[in-house]
Amino acid sequence: MGSMKSNHHPLHSGILPFMLLIFFIFCFQSLFCARADSTYDNFANCLTKNGVPNNQIPQILYTPSNASFTSVLNSYVRNLRFNTSTSRKPSIIVTPFQVQQVQATIKCSKGTGLQLKIRSGGHDFEGISYVSNTPFIILDMFNFSNISIDIPSQTAWVQSGATLGEFYYSIWRKSNVFGFPAGVCPTVGVGGHISGGGYGPMLRKYGLTVDNVVDAQIIDVNGNILDIKGMGEDLFWAIRGGGGASFGVVLSYKVNLVQVPSTVTVFNVQRTEARNAADILVKWQNVAASIDNNLFIRVIIQPVPIIGTRKMTIQATFLALYLGDSVSLMNLMNSQFPELGLKQSDCLQMSWIQSIVYWANTKNSGSRPDVLLRRTTDSVSFGKKKSDYVLTPIPKAALTFIFNKMIQLGKVGMEFNPYGGRMSQIAESDAPFPHRRGIIYKIQYSISWGRNNPELTNQYLGQARELYSFMTPYVSSNPRRAFLNYRDLDIGITSNGINGYSEGKVYGLKYFVGNFDRLVKVKTAVDPQNFFRNEQSIPILPS
Repeated sequence: MGSMKSNHHPLHSGILPFMLLIFFIFCFQSLFCARADSTYDNFANCLTKNGVPNNQIPQILYTPSNASFTSVLNSYVRNLRFNTSTSRKPSIIVTPFQVQQVQATIKCSKGTGLQLKIRSGGHDFEGISYVSNTPFIILDMFNFSNISIDIPSQTAWVQSGATLGEFYYSIWRKSNVFGFPAGVCPTVGVGGHISGGGYGPMLRKYGLTVDNVVDAQIIDVNGNILDIKGMGEDLFWAIRGGGGASFGVVLSYKVNLVQVPSTVTVFNVQRTEARNAADILVKWQNVAASIDNNLFIRVIIQPVPIIGTRKMTIQATFLALYLGDSVSLMNLMNSQFPELGLKQSDCLQMSWIQSIVYWANTKNSGSRPDVLLRRTTDSVSFGKKKSDYVLTPIPKAALTFIFNKMIQLGKVGMEFNPYGGRMSQIAESDAPFPHRRGIIYKIQYSISWGRNNPELTNQYLGQARELYSFMTPYVSSNPRRAFLNYRDLDIGITSNGINGYSEGKVYGLKYFVGNFDRLVKVKTAVDPQNFFRNEQSIPILPS
Protein backbone atom coordinates (compact mmCIF):
# COMPACT_ATOMS: atom_id res chain seq x y z
CA MET A 1 0.00 0.00 0.00
CA GLY A 2 2.81 2.38 0.90
CA SER A 3 4.48 1.96 -2.45
CA MET A 4 1.22 2.50 -4.31
CA LYS A 5 0.51 5.62 -2.30
CA SER A 6 3.87 7.06 -3.29
CA ASN A 7 2.79 6.93 -6.95
CA HIS A 8 0.29 9.71 -6.21
CA HIS A 9 2.90 12.08 -4.76
CA PRO A 10 2.76 15.48 -6.51
CA LEU A 11 6.22 14.93 -7.97
CA HIS A 12 4.90 11.87 -9.81
CA SER A 13 1.67 13.45 -11.10
CA GLY A 14 3.03 15.87 -13.70
CA ILE A 15 4.05 18.74 -11.43
CA LEU A 16 7.75 17.91 -11.61
CA PRO A 17 7.87 18.00 -15.41
CA PHE A 18 5.84 21.22 -15.32
CA MET A 19 8.24 22.78 -12.80
CA LEU A 20 11.20 21.67 -14.88
CA LEU A 21 9.60 23.23 -17.98
CA ILE A 22 9.10 26.51 -16.12
CA PHE A 23 12.69 26.31 -14.90
CA PHE A 24 14.06 25.78 -18.41
CA ILE A 25 11.88 28.59 -19.84
CA PHE A 26 13.10 30.90 -17.08
CA CYS A 27 16.69 29.94 -17.76
CA PHE A 28 16.27 30.41 -21.51
CA GLN A 29 14.63 33.79 -21.05
CA SER A 30 17.28 34.82 -18.55
CA LEU A 31 20.01 33.73 -20.93
CA PHE A 32 18.29 35.57 -23.82
CA CYS A 33 17.82 38.71 -21.76
CA ALA A 34 21.37 38.51 -20.45
CA ARG A 35 22.63 38.17 -24.00
CA ALA A 36 20.45 41.11 -25.11
CA ASP A 37 21.58 43.16 -22.14
CA SER A 38 25.18 42.30 -22.93
CA THR A 39 24.64 43.42 -26.54
CA TYR A 40 23.07 46.64 -25.28
CA ASP A 41 25.87 47.29 -22.78
CA ASN A 42 28.65 46.59 -25.27
CA PHE A 43 27.14 48.81 -27.94
CA ALA A 44 26.30 51.52 -25.42
CA ASN A 45 29.87 51.52 -24.14
CA CYS A 46 31.16 51.81 -27.69
CA LEU A 47 28.83 54.72 -28.44
CA THR A 48 30.03 56.47 -25.29
CA LYS A 49 33.67 55.96 -26.26
CA ASN A 50 32.83 57.56 -29.60
CA GLY A 51 31.43 60.72 -28.08
CA VAL A 52 27.74 59.97 -27.43
CA PRO A 53 26.81 61.21 -23.91
CA ASN A 54 25.46 58.55 -21.53
CA ASN A 55 22.15 60.34 -21.08
CA GLN A 56 21.46 60.07 -24.84
CA ILE A 57 21.96 56.30 -25.02
CA PRO A 58 18.48 55.29 -23.75
CA GLN A 59 16.91 57.67 -26.26
CA ILE A 60 18.51 56.06 -29.30
CA LEU A 61 19.46 52.44 -28.49
CA TYR A 62 17.05 49.49 -28.41
CA THR A 63 17.52 45.73 -28.11
CA PRO A 64 14.81 43.03 -27.94
CA SER A 65 14.81 43.22 -24.13
CA ASN A 66 13.72 46.87 -24.30
CA ALA A 67 9.97 47.46 -23.83
CA SER A 68 9.85 49.87 -26.79
CA PHE A 69 11.80 47.65 -29.19
CA THR A 70 8.79 46.15 -30.98
CA SER A 71 6.95 49.45 -31.43
CA VAL A 72 10.10 51.15 -32.76
CA LEU A 73 10.67 48.28 -35.19
CA ASN A 74 7.06 48.08 -36.37
CA SER A 75 6.50 51.83 -36.74
CA TYR A 76 8.17 51.87 -40.15
CA VAL A 77 7.30 48.42 -41.48
CA ARG A 78 5.31 48.97 -44.68
CA ASN A 79 5.08 45.38 -45.97
CA LEU A 80 3.64 42.89 -43.50
CA ARG A 81 5.25 40.01 -45.39
CA PHE A 82 8.38 40.92 -43.46
CA ASN A 83 6.83 41.41 -40.04
CA THR A 84 5.67 37.92 -39.09
CA SER A 85 6.64 35.77 -36.12
CA THR A 86 9.25 34.03 -38.26
CA SER A 87 10.82 37.24 -39.64
CA ARG A 88 14.33 37.70 -38.30
CA LYS A 89 14.48 40.69 -35.97
CA PRO A 90 17.45 43.03 -35.55
CA SER A 91 19.84 42.59 -32.65
CA ILE A 92 19.98 46.37 -32.21
CA ILE A 93 17.99 49.37 -33.42
CA VAL A 94 19.63 52.80 -33.31
CA THR A 95 17.47 55.91 -33.80
CA PRO A 96 19.93 58.84 -33.88
CA PHE A 97 18.92 62.48 -33.78
CA GLN A 98 22.42 63.97 -34.01
CA VAL A 99 25.13 63.56 -36.62
CA GLN A 100 27.67 62.41 -34.03
CA GLN A 101 25.36 59.54 -33.10
CA VAL A 102 25.27 58.38 -36.73
CA GLN A 103 29.06 58.52 -36.95
CA ALA A 104 29.40 56.55 -33.73
CA THR A 105 26.87 53.94 -34.90
CA ILE A 106 28.87 53.29 -38.07
CA LYS A 107 32.10 52.89 -36.09
CA CYS A 108 30.52 50.67 -33.43
CA SER A 109 28.72 48.49 -35.96
CA LYS A 110 32.05 47.49 -37.45
CA GLY A 111 33.07 45.89 -34.17
CA THR A 112 29.99 43.70 -33.92
CA GLY A 113 30.30 41.78 -37.17
CA LEU A 114 26.60 42.47 -37.72
CA GLN A 115 25.16 43.74 -40.99
CA LEU A 116 24.09 47.41 -40.83
CA LYS A 117 20.69 48.17 -42.39
CA ILE A 118 19.73 51.80 -43.05
CA ARG A 119 16.04 52.72 -42.91
CA SER A 120 14.51 56.09 -43.81
CA GLY A 121 10.84 55.27 -44.30
CA GLY A 122 10.35 51.54 -44.61
CA HIS A 123 8.59 51.58 -47.97
CA ASP A 124 11.18 49.38 -49.64
CA PHE A 125 9.01 46.70 -51.20
CA GLU A 126 11.19 43.77 -50.13
CA GLY A 127 11.81 45.02 -46.59
CA ILE A 128 15.58 44.95 -46.93
CA SER A 129 15.97 47.92 -44.58
CA TYR A 130 14.50 45.96 -41.67
CA VAL A 131 14.96 42.22 -42.35
CA SER A 132 17.97 40.06 -43.21
CA ASN A 133 19.06 36.44 -43.41
CA THR A 134 22.02 37.26 -41.16
CA PRO A 135 22.22 38.98 -37.74
CA PHE A 136 21.87 42.73 -38.25
CA ILE A 137 21.47 46.23 -36.86
CA ILE A 138 18.94 48.84 -38.03
CA LEU A 139 20.08 52.44 -38.25
CA ASP A 140 16.71 54.19 -38.44
CA MET A 141 16.93 57.78 -39.63
CA PHE A 142 13.35 58.88 -38.86
CA ASN A 143 14.52 61.54 -36.38
CA PHE A 144 16.50 63.25 -39.16
CA SER A 145 13.48 65.14 -40.45
CA ASN A 146 14.55 68.78 -40.65
CA ILE A 147 13.49 70.71 -43.75
CA SER A 148 14.76 74.14 -44.75
CA ILE A 149 13.00 75.94 -47.61
CA ASP A 150 14.71 78.93 -49.25
CA ILE A 151 12.28 80.53 -51.69
CA PRO A 152 14.65 83.33 -52.92
CA SER A 153 17.14 80.71 -54.18
CA GLN A 154 14.37 78.25 -55.07
CA THR A 155 16.15 75.49 -53.17
CA ALA A 156 15.59 73.33 -50.11
CA TRP A 157 17.63 71.14 -47.78
CA VAL A 158 15.70 68.08 -46.65
CA GLN A 159 17.00 65.42 -44.29
CA SER A 160 16.73 61.78 -45.25
CA GLY A 161 14.30 60.80 -42.49
CA ALA A 162 11.70 63.40 -43.46
CA THR A 163 8.68 62.10 -45.34
CA LEU A 164 7.55 63.32 -48.73
CA GLY A 165 4.36 64.58 -47.12
CA GLU A 166 6.32 66.67 -44.62
CA PHE A 167 8.46 68.04 -47.44
CA TYR A 168 5.49 69.01 -49.59
CA TYR A 169 3.76 70.61 -46.60
CA SER A 170 6.88 72.67 -45.79
CA ILE A 171 7.07 73.93 -49.36
CA TRP A 172 3.37 74.85 -49.33
CA ARG A 173 3.74 76.81 -46.09
CA LYS A 174 6.34 79.00 -47.80
CA SER A 175 4.90 79.29 -51.31
CA ASN A 176 1.97 78.24 -53.52
CA VAL A 177 3.95 78.49 -56.75
CA PHE A 178 6.70 75.96 -56.01
CA GLY A 179 6.71 72.19 -55.62
CA PHE A 180 9.01 69.21 -56.04
CA PRO A 181 8.71 66.33 -58.58
CA ALA A 182 8.66 63.38 -56.21
CA GLY A 183 6.24 60.57 -55.40
CA VAL A 184 2.57 60.63 -54.43
CA CYS A 185 2.72 58.52 -51.25
CA PRO A 186 3.23 61.02 -48.39
CA THR A 187 4.67 58.53 -45.86
CA VAL A 188 7.66 57.57 -48.04
CA GLY A 189 11.01 58.55 -46.54
CA VAL A 190 13.02 61.09 -48.51
CA GLY A 191 16.36 59.29 -48.17
CA GLY A 192 15.50 56.07 -49.99
CA HIS A 193 13.12 57.76 -52.40
CA ILE A 194 15.63 60.26 -53.75
CA SER A 195 18.73 58.05 -53.64
CA GLY A 196 16.92 55.35 -55.64
CA GLY A 197 15.73 57.70 -58.38
CA GLY A 198 12.21 58.38 -57.13
CA TYR A 199 9.62 59.93 -59.43
CA GLY A 200 6.13 61.43 -59.41
CA PRO A 201 3.48 62.81 -61.76
CA MET A 202 5.64 65.80 -62.73
CA LEU A 203 8.45 63.66 -64.21
CA ARG A 204 7.47 64.47 -67.81
CA LYS A 205 7.87 68.17 -67.00
CA TYR A 206 10.79 68.14 -64.55
CA GLY A 207 12.34 64.67 -64.58
CA LEU A 208 13.14 62.61 -61.49
CA THR A 209 14.02 63.66 -57.97
CA VAL A 210 17.70 63.02 -58.74
CA ASP A 211 17.55 65.32 -61.75
CA ASN A 212 16.89 68.16 -59.33
CA VAL A 213 19.49 67.38 -56.64
CA VAL A 214 22.32 69.91 -56.38
CA ASP A 215 24.13 68.90 -53.17
CA ALA A 216 24.07 66.31 -50.41
CA GLN A 217 25.59 65.37 -47.08
CA ILE A 218 26.73 61.80 -46.54
CA ILE A 219 28.70 60.00 -43.83
CA ASP A 220 31.18 57.59 -45.36
CA VAL A 221 32.51 54.29 -44.04
CA ASN A 222 35.18 56.13 -42.03
CA GLY A 223 32.67 58.40 -40.32
CA ASN A 224 33.54 61.49 -42.35
CA ILE A 225 30.81 64.01 -43.23
CA LEU A 226 31.06 64.87 -46.91
CA ASP A 227 29.24 67.40 -49.07
CA ILE A 228 29.43 67.64 -52.86
CA LYS A 229 32.96 69.07 -52.72
CA GLY A 230 34.20 66.56 -50.19
CA MET A 231 32.70 63.49 -51.80
CA GLY A 232 33.71 64.36 -55.34
CA GLU A 233 31.93 63.99 -58.66
CA ASP A 234 31.77 60.19 -58.74
CA LEU A 235 30.20 59.60 -55.32
CA PHE A 236 27.76 62.47 -55.80
CA TRP A 237 26.78 60.90 -59.11
CA ALA A 238 26.33 57.48 -57.48
CA ILE A 239 23.93 58.58 -54.72
CA ARG A 240 21.64 60.24 -57.27
CA GLY A 241 19.88 57.03 -58.26
CA GLY A 242 22.35 54.28 -57.35
CA GLY A 243 20.90 53.77 -53.88
CA GLY A 244 22.55 55.65 -51.01
CA ALA A 245 22.77 52.64 -48.69
CA SER A 246 25.52 51.04 -50.81
CA PHE A 247 27.87 53.96 -50.24
CA GLY A 248 27.21 55.44 -46.81
CA VAL A 249 24.52 57.12 -44.74
CA VAL A 250 22.92 60.02 -46.58
CA LEU A 251 22.02 62.72 -44.06
CA SER A 252 20.32 65.20 -46.38
CA TYR A 253 19.82 66.41 -49.93
CA LYS A 254 19.78 69.91 -51.35
CA VAL A 255 17.30 70.16 -54.20
CA ASN A 256 16.01 72.69 -56.65
CA LEU A 257 12.33 73.47 -56.23
CA VAL A 258 10.24 73.61 -59.40
CA GLN A 259 7.57 76.07 -60.43
CA VAL A 260 3.94 75.00 -60.37
CA PRO A 261 0.91 77.01 -61.57
CA SER A 262 -1.59 78.36 -59.05
CA THR A 263 -4.19 76.04 -60.61
CA VAL A 264 -3.66 72.43 -61.63
CA THR A 265 -6.24 69.91 -62.83
CA VAL A 266 -6.74 66.24 -62.00
CA PHE A 267 -9.06 63.56 -63.23
CA ASN A 268 -9.79 59.94 -62.36
CA VAL A 269 -11.96 58.01 -64.84
CA GLN A 270 -12.59 54.30 -65.34
CA ARG A 271 -13.11 52.33 -68.53
CA THR A 272 -13.90 48.61 -68.70
CA GLU A 273 -13.54 46.14 -71.55
CA ALA A 274 -17.19 46.81 -72.40
CA ARG A 275 -16.32 50.51 -72.71
CA ASN A 276 -13.40 49.97 -75.11
CA ALA A 277 -10.60 49.77 -72.54
CA ALA A 278 -8.29 47.97 -75.00
CA ASP A 279 -8.81 50.50 -77.81
CA ILE A 280 -8.30 53.41 -75.42
CA LEU A 281 -5.14 51.84 -74.06
CA VAL A 282 -3.77 51.39 -77.58
CA LYS A 283 -4.25 55.12 -78.15
CA TRP A 284 -2.82 55.97 -74.72
CA GLN A 285 0.41 54.16 -75.65
CA ASN A 286 0.72 56.33 -78.74
CA VAL A 287 0.12 59.69 -77.07
CA ALA A 288 0.98 59.48 -73.34
CA ALA A 289 4.74 59.91 -73.83
CA SER A 290 4.50 62.53 -76.59
CA ILE A 291 1.59 64.69 -75.40
CA ASP A 292 2.16 68.07 -73.70
CA ASN A 293 4.82 67.74 -70.97
CA ASN A 294 2.45 69.34 -68.47
CA LEU A 295 0.20 66.26 -68.62
CA PHE A 296 0.85 62.93 -66.89
CA ILE A 297 -1.74 60.15 -67.26
CA ARG A 298 -1.20 57.02 -65.20
CA VAL A 299 -3.23 53.90 -66.05
CA ILE A 300 -4.09 51.30 -63.41
CA ILE A 301 -5.26 48.00 -64.90
CA GLN A 302 -6.94 45.42 -62.68
CA PRO A 303 -9.42 42.56 -62.81
CA VAL A 304 -12.78 43.44 -61.22
CA PRO A 305 -16.08 41.58 -60.87
CA ILE A 306 -18.93 42.31 -63.27
CA ILE A 307 -21.75 43.51 -61.05
CA GLY A 308 -24.56 40.99 -60.75
CA THR A 309 -22.53 38.11 -62.17
CA ARG A 310 -19.76 35.74 -61.17
CA LYS A 311 -17.63 36.84 -64.11
CA MET A 312 -14.62 39.15 -64.13
CA THR A 313 -13.61 41.93 -66.47
CA ILE A 314 -10.70 44.34 -66.78
CA GLN A 315 -10.99 47.91 -65.57
CA ALA A 316 -8.54 50.61 -66.66
CA THR A 317 -8.37 53.66 -64.38
CA PHE A 318 -6.90 56.80 -65.97
CA LEU A 319 -5.49 59.06 -63.25
CA ALA A 320 -3.99 62.36 -64.36
CA LEU A 321 -2.24 65.53 -63.25
CA TYR A 322 -2.21 68.51 -65.57
CA LEU A 323 -0.17 71.61 -64.74
CA GLY A 324 -2.83 74.05 -65.91
CA ASP A 325 -6.55 74.74 -65.84
CA SER A 326 -9.35 72.43 -66.96
CA VAL A 327 -10.23 74.44 -70.09
CA SER A 328 -6.70 74.01 -71.45
CA LEU A 329 -6.73 70.35 -70.47
CA MET A 330 -10.02 69.70 -72.29
CA ASN A 331 -8.72 71.39 -75.43
CA LEU A 332 -5.61 69.22 -75.28
CA MET A 333 -7.52 65.99 -74.67
CA ASN A 334 -10.12 66.68 -77.36
CA SER A 335 -7.42 67.28 -79.95
CA GLN A 336 -4.94 64.51 -79.01
CA PHE A 337 -6.74 61.89 -76.94
CA PRO A 338 -10.48 62.09 -77.70
CA GLU A 339 -10.77 58.28 -77.43
CA LEU A 340 -10.82 58.57 -73.64
CA GLY A 341 -14.06 60.54 -73.82
CA LEU A 342 -13.04 62.91 -71.04
CA LYS A 343 -15.73 65.37 -69.95
CA GLN A 344 -15.40 68.76 -68.29
CA SER A 345 -17.27 67.32 -65.31
CA ASP A 346 -14.51 64.72 -64.87
CA CYS A 347 -11.96 67.48 -64.26
CA LEU A 348 -11.20 68.92 -60.84
CA GLN A 349 -9.27 72.18 -60.51
CA MET A 350 -7.21 72.72 -57.38
CA SER A 351 -3.87 73.94 -56.06
CA TRP A 352 -0.74 71.82 -56.44
CA ILE A 353 -0.70 70.91 -52.73
CA GLN A 354 -4.34 69.81 -52.97
CA SER A 355 -3.39 67.60 -55.91
CA ILE A 356 -0.83 65.88 -53.68
CA VAL A 357 -3.59 65.12 -51.18
CA TYR A 358 -5.86 63.99 -54.04
CA TRP A 359 -3.32 61.56 -55.44
CA ALA A 360 -2.51 60.23 -51.97
CA ASN A 361 -6.17 59.48 -51.36
CA THR A 362 -8.46 60.12 -54.31
CA LYS A 363 -11.54 59.29 -52.22
CA ASN A 364 -10.84 62.16 -49.87
CA SER A 365 -9.66 65.03 -52.03
CA GLY A 366 -11.14 67.62 -49.66
CA SER A 367 -8.65 66.86 -46.87
CA ARG A 368 -6.56 69.70 -45.54
CA PRO A 369 -2.84 69.72 -46.40
CA ASP A 370 -1.92 68.95 -42.79
CA VAL A 371 -3.01 65.35 -43.47
CA LEU A 372 0.36 65.11 -45.23
CA LEU A 373 2.10 65.33 -41.85
CA ARG A 374 0.79 61.91 -40.80
CA ARG A 375 3.67 59.44 -40.65
CA THR A 376 1.45 56.41 -40.28
CA THR A 377 -0.53 54.85 -43.09
CA ASP A 378 -3.75 52.87 -43.09
CA SER A 379 -2.73 50.84 -46.13
CA VAL A 380 -0.10 48.54 -44.60
CA SER A 381 -0.66 45.04 -45.98
CA PHE A 382 1.11 41.98 -47.36
CA GLY A 383 2.31 42.66 -50.89
CA LYS A 384 4.59 42.06 -53.83
CA LYS A 385 5.76 44.44 -56.57
CA LYS A 386 7.72 43.95 -59.78
CA SER A 387 8.61 46.25 -62.67
CA ASP A 388 9.21 46.42 -66.42
CA TYR A 389 9.85 48.98 -69.15
CA VAL A 390 8.06 49.14 -72.50
CA LEU A 391 9.82 50.44 -75.63
CA THR A 392 7.28 49.40 -78.27
CA PRO A 393 3.49 49.81 -78.01
CA ILE A 394 1.64 46.60 -77.22
CA PRO A 395 -0.96 45.94 -79.97
CA LYS A 396 -4.64 45.48 -79.22
CA ALA A 397 -4.66 41.73 -79.83
CA ALA A 398 -1.84 41.29 -77.31
CA LEU A 399 -3.56 43.58 -74.79
CA THR A 400 -6.68 41.43 -75.02
CA PHE A 401 -4.50 38.37 -74.51
CA ILE A 402 -2.96 40.03 -71.43
CA PHE A 403 -6.37 41.02 -70.08
CA ASN A 404 -7.55 37.41 -70.33
CA LYS A 405 -4.46 36.25 -68.46
CA MET A 406 -5.08 38.77 -65.66
CA ILE A 407 -8.69 37.61 -65.33
CA GLN A 408 -7.49 34.02 -65.20
CA LEU A 409 -4.99 34.86 -62.43
CA GLY A 410 -7.62 36.83 -60.54
CA LYS A 411 -5.95 39.54 -58.43
CA VAL A 412 -2.62 40.89 -59.66
CA GLY A 413 -2.79 44.31 -61.32
CA MET A 414 -0.55 46.58 -63.39
CA GLU A 415 0.18 50.29 -63.35
CA PHE A 416 1.45 52.06 -66.48
CA ASN A 417 3.45 55.26 -65.93
CA PRO A 418 4.25 57.32 -69.05
CA TYR A 419 7.69 58.72 -69.83
CA GLY A 420 8.74 61.07 -72.61
CA GLY A 421 9.11 64.81 -72.15
CA ARG A 422 11.99 65.76 -69.89
CA MET A 423 12.85 62.09 -69.36
CA SER A 424 13.83 61.77 -73.02
CA GLN A 425 16.08 64.83 -72.87
CA ILE A 426 18.45 63.61 -70.15
CA ALA A 427 21.35 61.32 -71.04
CA GLU A 428 21.34 57.78 -69.62
CA SER A 429 24.73 58.41 -68.00
CA ASP A 430 23.75 61.70 -66.33
CA ALA A 431 22.72 59.78 -63.19
CA PRO A 432 22.78 56.06 -62.34
CA PHE A 433 19.08 55.84 -63.31
CA PRO A 434 19.38 54.85 -67.01
CA HIS A 435 15.79 54.43 -68.23
CA ARG A 436 15.40 57.52 -70.36
CA ARG A 437 15.10 58.01 -74.11
CA GLY A 438 13.11 55.37 -75.93
CA ILE A 439 11.05 54.33 -72.90
CA ILE A 440 7.32 54.77 -73.55
CA TYR A 441 6.20 53.75 -70.09
CA LYS A 442 7.10 51.80 -66.98
CA ILE A 443 5.00 48.94 -65.63
CA GLN A 444 4.54 48.23 -61.96
CA TYR A 445 3.04 44.82 -61.16
CA SER A 446 1.22 44.93 -57.85
CA ILE A 447 -0.67 42.54 -55.62
CA SER A 448 -1.64 42.88 -51.97
CA TRP A 449 -3.56 40.87 -49.41
CA GLY A 450 -4.65 41.28 -45.82
CA ARG A 451 -3.72 38.24 -43.79
CA ASN A 452 -0.72 36.08 -43.04
CA ASN A 453 -1.46 32.69 -44.58
CA PRO A 454 1.44 30.75 -46.16
CA GLU A 455 -0.79 29.12 -48.78
CA LEU A 456 -2.36 32.49 -49.68
CA THR A 457 1.05 34.14 -49.79
CA ASN A 458 2.44 31.53 -52.17
CA GLN A 459 -0.66 31.84 -54.35
CA TYR A 460 -0.42 35.62 -54.67
CA LEU A 461 3.35 35.66 -55.13
CA GLY A 462 2.80 33.08 -57.85
CA GLN A 463 0.28 35.35 -59.58
CA ALA A 464 2.74 38.26 -59.68
CA ARG A 465 5.54 36.06 -61.00
CA GLU A 466 3.32 34.37 -63.57
CA LEU A 467 2.06 37.65 -65.03
CA TYR A 468 5.62 39.00 -65.10
CA SER A 469 6.74 35.92 -67.03
CA PHE A 470 3.74 36.21 -69.35
CA MET A 471 4.73 39.79 -70.22
CA THR A 472 8.22 38.83 -71.41
CA PRO A 473 7.53 39.27 -75.18
CA TYR A 474 6.16 42.80 -74.70
CA VAL A 475 8.83 44.49 -72.58
CA SER A 476 12.50 45.45 -72.74
CA SER A 477 15.11 42.74 -73.12
CA ASN A 478 18.89 42.23 -73.01
CA PRO A 479 18.70 43.30 -70.27
CA ARG A 480 15.11 43.16 -69.12
CA ARG A 481 15.09 46.46 -67.27
CA ALA A 482 13.82 47.05 -63.73
CA PHE A 483 13.41 50.05 -61.42
CA LEU A 484 15.61 50.11 -58.29
CA ASN A 485 12.93 51.70 -56.10
CA TYR A 486 10.56 48.88 -57.03
CA ARG A 487 13.04 46.52 -55.43
CA ASP A 488 12.50 42.92 -56.53
CA LEU A 489 14.53 40.14 -54.97
CA ASP A 490 13.28 37.69 -57.61
CA ILE A 491 15.80 39.09 -60.06
CA GLY A 492 18.92 38.23 -58.11
CA ILE A 493 19.81 37.71 -54.46
CA THR A 494 22.45 36.01 -52.34
CA SER A 495 21.57 34.43 -49.02
CA ASN A 496 24.05 36.31 -46.86
CA GLY A 497 23.78 39.84 -48.23
CA ILE A 498 27.40 39.77 -49.39
CA ASN A 499 27.21 40.04 -53.14
CA GLY A 500 30.17 39.44 -55.37
CA TYR A 501 30.56 41.15 -58.71
CA SER A 502 29.09 38.26 -60.71
CA GLU A 503 26.06 37.98 -58.43
CA GLY A 504 25.57 41.74 -58.39
CA LYS A 505 25.69 41.91 -62.16
CA VAL A 506 22.50 39.81 -62.38
CA TYR A 507 20.34 42.54 -60.88
CA GLY A 508 22.76 45.40 -61.45
CA LEU A 509 22.42 45.36 -65.23
CA LYS A 510 18.62 45.32 -64.95
CA TYR A 511 18.51 48.29 -62.60
CA PHE A 512 21.38 50.32 -64.06
CA VAL A 513 22.14 48.95 -67.58
CA GLY A 514 25.31 50.71 -68.80
CA ASN A 515 25.83 52.58 -65.51
CA PHE A 516 26.41 49.46 -63.44
CA ASP A 517 30.18 49.20 -63.92
CA ARG A 518 30.74 52.84 -62.97
CA LEU A 519 28.72 52.26 -59.79
CA VAL A 520 30.91 49.26 -58.98
CA LYS A 521 34.07 51.35 -59.42
CA VAL A 522 32.70 54.08 -57.15
CA LYS A 523 31.68 51.52 -54.54
CA THR A 524 35.10 49.86 -54.61
CA ALA A 525 36.82 53.22 -54.15
CA VAL A 526 34.70 54.53 -51.26
CA ASP A 527 33.85 51.27 -49.42
CA PRO A 528 36.51 48.70 -50.40
CA GLN A 529 35.60 46.31 -47.55
CA ASN A 530 31.91 46.28 -48.59
CA PHE A 531 30.72 47.39 -45.17
CA PHE A 532 27.57 49.06 -46.52
CA ARG A 533 25.75 46.16 -48.11
CA ASN A 534 22.36 44.58 -48.50
CA GLU A 535 20.75 41.83 -50.55
CA GLN A 536 20.92 43.94 -53.72
CA SER A 537 23.64 46.45 -52.98
CA ILE A 538 26.35 47.56 -55.39
CA PRO A 539 29.18 44.99 -55.18
CA ILE A 540 32.89 45.73 -55.13
CA LEU A 541 35.32 44.71 -57.85
CA PRO A 542 36.92 41.29 -57.35
CA SER A 543 40.38 41.56 -55.81
